Amino acid sequence: MNYKSFPDEYWTQIKSVIADLKNKGTPLIAAFDADGTLWDIDLGENFFQHQIDHKQIPLPPDPWTYYLELKKKNNDPREAYAWLAQINKDLELTQVQAWAQTAFDQIAPKPIFSEQKKLIDLLLENSIQVYIVTASIKWAVEPGAKALGLSADHVIGVQTKVINNIITDEKVLPITYRQGKVDALLQHTNQLRPFLCVGNTIGDYELLQSSTDIRLAVSAASRDDKLFKAENELFNKAGEQNWWRHRFL
Repeated sequence: MNYKSFPDEYWTQIKSVIADLKNKGTPLIAAFDADGTLWDIDLGENFFQHQIDHKQIPLPPDPWTYYLELKKKNNDPREAYAWLAQINKDLELTQVQAWAQTAFDQIAPKPIFSEQKKLIDLLLENSIQVYIVTASIKWAVEPGAKALGLSADHVIGVQTKVINNIITDEKVLPITYRQGKVDALLQHTNQLRPFLCVGNTIGDYELLQSSTDIRLAVSAASRDDKLFKAENELFNKAGEQNWWRHRFL
């Protein structure tokens, strides 16, 4: 699918901000949400379906219904997000990562937003640390990061503790949703805030708020898409606060 390019003025301003901050000697960090922000797919749920299809893990009789109901519990989806990591308990991390890579490799064509790849390339060319901060499980998003030239240690996502390469069901906190995205990012950056943040739903609102300079809300969901409401909510918030906004469609 052909997605709309960022306006020329965005590129001009991004380059100007980068040059200004580098001249000041400011260490530069950028943070992106993953699903719906970097690519037009949910890699976490795609991997969940892959695991269901290939019977890789023990699951409830109707795993999707179980997961979706868990997301609604107490109007807080964090338990559901953690569960997608916990179902891999007792498996080797390297095995789960290999399955995640296979699930990603089978997506064709890759629905990566070309403008985001172009932006990340620009950031990397300027020696800027780029992090992906996602409410999907980290292991499912790592292959997408790799396709964008980023290493697994720059993916901050939902995960459980791993001991001697064996996945446990003990949650790693904070869960990377809403304020948890900011808290987890700052843990990785020694409390250094990003100068640029990009997200697509209201779940990324706090992440965008944490940016020191550029906040960009993006959207690609159509009106009948399950993401449209959450994307529209962030878009409206961004408009109220004069943040950058871009519709890929």
